Amino acid sequence: MLNVVIFGAPGSGKGTQSEKIVEKYGLYHISTGELLRKEIEAGSELGKVADGYISKGQLLPDAIIIKMLANLLDTIPETRNGVIFDGFPRTIPQAEALDTLLAERGTAVSAVIGLEVGEPELIDRLLKRGQVSGRSDDNLETIKKRLDVYHTQTTPLQNFYKESGRYRAIKGTGAVDAIFEAIARELSACL
Repeated sequence: MLNVVIFGAPGSGKGTQSEKIVEKYGLYHISTGELLRKEIEAGSELGKVADGYISKGQLLPDAIIIKMLANLLDTIPETRNGVIFDGFPRTIPQAEALDTLLAERGTAVSAVIGLEVGEPELIDRLLKRGQVSGRSDDNLETIKKRLDVYHTQTTPLQNFYKESGRYRAIKGTGAVDAIFEAIARELSACL
């Protein structure tokens, strides 16, 4: 079983590369951001709570995300063939909780793909995405807050995963297919 965490700042290409990984390896794609946006759109209780955090560029409490992931892993049969986690974990406590969650199900994170992109490029990509998609959180003020949160809370994950030998740094700029080829080389070593 191949379980992959795709890691990188907002706008680094996690969603784009996740689609390619899913297609090639048959993994079940779990995007916490996408799941939460659906909950917000549906006006569910979780959606209302999530919107309060997301609209301010903040991360949701870990317990909410872990509960949501446990439910997905336990109720969706396709997850048993392997999963790509897109947008989670974002903090060391979340990474530890994910390791526990997977261990309880007899599996583990196989590799962490770290898409590395400079901040000016990230801001440019997110502003363009906001113009195309209409996502309300893709405006300059919120983007800067999201990147600040990323740098202070998420960047320590690189060291956490490097220490366990699971982190694979991938240059996240250039042609989409070339980036994917680099990812595929790293994932092949995990099979």
